[in-house]
Amino acid sequence: MIRLGLNIDHVATLRQARYKQTPFSSLANPSPLEAAKIAQEAGAHSITAHLREDRRHIQDEDMRLIRGAVRHLNMEMAPINEMVEIALQIKPNEVCLVPEKREEVTTEGGLDVAGNLPTIKKVVKELSQAGITVSLFIDPDPVQLKAAKEASAHCIELHTGQYALATEPKELEEEIEKHKYCAHLAKELNLQLNAGHGLNYKNVSHYIHSVPFLHTLNIGHAIISEALFCGLKQAVQKMIQLLDKQ
Repeated sequence: MIRLGLNIDHVATLRQARYKQTPFSSLANPSPLEAAKIAQEAGAHSITAHLREDRRHIQDEDMRLIRGAVRHLNMEMAPINEMVEIALQIKPNEVCLVPEKREEVTTEGGLDVAGNLPTIKKVVKELSQAGITVSLFIDPDPVQLKAAKEASAHCIELHTGQYALATEPKELEEEIEKHKYCAHLAKELNLQLNAGHGLNYKNVSHYIHSVPFLHTLNIGHAIISEALFCGLKQAVQKMIQLLDKQ
């Protein structure tokens, strides 16, 4: 069974649109903490939250509150000293190292592990020594995957953004082939295989039926968007039902 990790960043984005200066006042809503609790009760296996350098959505206090309320917290973060220190304080179950640019709307691509191996290796070691599982968010590129293994990461999360944007059948299958190849390579290298970015209710079935060895899919925008119309509990359960049909 493929596990669902719900990314709650977009709940915080909506809160910050109105309560940027007072995100933890009694009036501030919607609450990422409450969203995390509802998602867990609805069957989500983990909660993902990205603490960005610019704090555009999730805040430090969100991470602390959510950590105390959920069984499994996956903290997305840039591989920098500030975030390492926070992760070591919060002790999430898992950290996913991601690239980060101030001007981007959302993460635009995978981490260049091969080009920054000494830095990534150091961060992976620090987090691992604290008992935190470390995942690296990478494009479906064998070079990056092998570098992730060299960095001693426990998992990789394949960036599915290009798959999600593909519209032509040929382009779609080319992306699937890249992911399939990397899935087999991850299995060979004994790396847990996660995936995410841009997956939704329409494209997730083809992906999970095509790419083997998937452990967890981290999905946010599609589920939070669906929740506007049917509620978060139903939106989470709807996605879980699709993953159960693997």
